[in-house]
Amino acid sequence: MSTAQAQVNTKWWGGGRSPFNIEYGKLMMWYFLMSDTFTFGAFLISYGTIRFSQNYWPDPNKVFNAFPGMGHANLPLAFVSLMTFILIISSVTMVLAVHAGHNMDKKGVIKWLAWTIVGGFAFLSCQAWEWTHLITGEHAVLINGKIEEIGTTVSRNPWGPAVAGMMHDGHAVTTPGPVAFGGYFFGITGFHGFHVFSGVVINVIMLLMTIGGVFDQKGHYLMIEKAGLYWHFVDLVWVFVFLCFYLI
Repeated sequence: MSTAQAQVNTKWWGGGRSPFNIEYGKLMMWYFLMSDTFTFGAFLISYGTIRFSQNYWPDPNKVFNAFPGMGHANLPLAFVSLMTFILIISSVTMVLAVHAGHNMDKKGVIKWLAWTIVGGFAFLSCQAWEWTHLITGEHAVLINGKIEEIGTTVSRNPWGPAVAGMMHDGHAVTTPGPVAFGGYFFGITGFHGFHVFSGVVINVIMLLMTIGGVFDQKGHYLMIEKAGLYWHFVDLVWVFVFLCFYLI
């Protein structure tokens, strides 16, 4: 009996606000983000395993050197840097939206959520351009003794080693590169893009609910904070995607 009494009276926390006293929805969001972290981690570890098992891998400075409206200017990583900047700024506006929610500032939440949504759409538009440029681009590749002009897809990779002394229309002719490059690039960046799109949809819903006064009636803006956790997670994952595909 004394043992049971001791267990009942056990005090698990005695310093300030209890860490166990957390809102259920926020806890569930953290659980979801942890599981999603494992998914992205598995994808990136798989990519790294294949990437470093190959004798040759496309140079990101050559693959990602285009910029909209700049013609054939050689600008390595300039466009993806712009994409990263847009996503980081959208994370800042999301922080401001959450802060406004804590202060019950409806107008502030509406303003900063709207800017976050704009940033999300801008990032997705940039990604759409990048994909289109890679898929529709024409690169001279020596395949079975013949020169073919192909773009980057999940099954064809023009970013192989250059053929010594062979030129086509003023550009060096290459051999086909590792097929896994396109599959991993489009697969992982597409999976991340789907998360960004989902975040934009969630933020649009939060914006409409804010405009409709739903959170004022509830007396709190906890939903904005939960949406913010998801958006920051998406931004953080992009840092690792950027590192693996564009820098290494």
